[in-house]
Amino acid sequence: MPNVKVLPVLEPEIEPCCPPLNERPLTAEEAERTAVMFKALGDPVRLRLFSSVASHEGGEACVCDISDVGVSQPTVSHHLKKLKEAGLLSSERRGTWVYYRVEPTVLAAMGALLTKAASA
Repeated sequence: MPNVKVLPVLEPEIEPCCPPLNERPLTAEEAERTAVMFKALGDPVRLRLFSSVASHEGGEACVCDISDVGVSQPTVSHHLKKLKEAGLLSSERRGTWVYYRVEPTVLAAMGALLTKAASA
């Protein structure tokens, strides 16, 4: 039997873009960054694509598995590009297919932004 060493899995640190909305007013820079994310998710097709990727088994989805959202393939590609530009998705080409995954801390950071600040 080969000598196998098991390494611990480290959880990535959550780096929210901003403090919770009820903690303090956002700076102009924070508001700009946050608006880009929410603007990208403000389109129903993009929101469906993001949800499909986020909920897909294994945490990533092939474009071939998520493109049935009622629009043409070029339009799906356009919306996925917008989600990537907003920092919500990352992608990797494998052969002829592209696989998408939600950036590791995006959901947690978005949740932290909308969650009530903990009381001291």
